[in-house]
Amino acid sequence: MITRIHVNQHVLHANTKSGARNPVITVKSGKTNRYGFEVEILGPSKVVYSPEKPLACGARLWVETEAEVKVK
Repeated sequence: MITRIHVNQHVLHANTKSGARNPVITVKSGKTNRYGFEVEILGPSKVVYSPEKPLACGARLWVETEAEVKVK
């Protein structure tokens, strides 16, 4: 199963504005979303830039892997 990892810009900007420290990294695998501050990819991965066909969440740049992903 492909896992996609990207930065949630909305949370990043909200953190900057409010001084909060909410996790900005989103890890999507199937229908599951995990959120964290740090991600470790345990295998091959690639970075994808697709401005003409973003993800459903709006991300245009993400990391894609089939390897195990640890989220902290």
